[in-house]
Amino acid sequence: MDFDSSFDVPLPPDQAWKTLMDIERIAPCMPGAELTEMVDDKTFKGKVSVRLGPVALTFQGTASFEDIDNDAHTASVKAQGADAKGRGGANANVAFHLEPSDTGSTVKIHTDLQLSGSVAQYGRGAGMIQDLASQIIGQFAKNLAAQIEADQPASAPAASPDAASDAAPAEKPAAPPPQPAAPAQVGGMAFKVLWNQIVRSVKSLFGVKS
Repeated sequence: MDFDSSFDVPLPPDQAWKTLMDIERIAPCMPGAELTEMVDDKTFKGKVSVRLGPVALTFQGTASFEDIDNDAHTASVKAQGADAKGRGGANANVAFHLEPSDTGSTVKIHTDLQLSGSVAQYGRGAGMIQDLASQIIGQFAKNLAAQIEADQPASAPAASPDAASDAAPAEKPAAPPPQPAAPAQVGGMAFKVLWNQIVRSVKSLFGVKS
């Protein structure tokens, strides 16, 4: 199944691109994701926990950058993983690029996702998967924006020259280590995902176009 999504980053494209390519930095922002190993600068291993309907799934796998164009701010990632309990797997090809926006940058994403085994039955229907992906990406964008804001130097009131000369240089407090984002509580999102499915079904039944 193919679907598109996007999110905003409160940084200009050049800065946003460097941030997004720093996997160790952004991994804790992804709900339910845990980076377990950096194999090299383009390949990494991890696991993702997600609840799809009533079923809790944990995928363990590998992802690698296939094409990176730093000047054009485009890249593609190939990922594959399997459920820890042997209920199936997932393979994805993800292409993304940056576009400038009024608030900084917009990340445009195209995903080609293939599910296998029982997992394919749990996630039956491209609409449900796309709704779920949109919810997770929305949480990721909020977490990333909060991290970027926390990294910005705090503005301090201007001091007089005399006071500035007498004052000892203040030490910048060490930033706390990034904490992994909480697992994707898709159970909490399930009502919205289900509601979107119902709306689509009703529209289809009565021939109403979106």
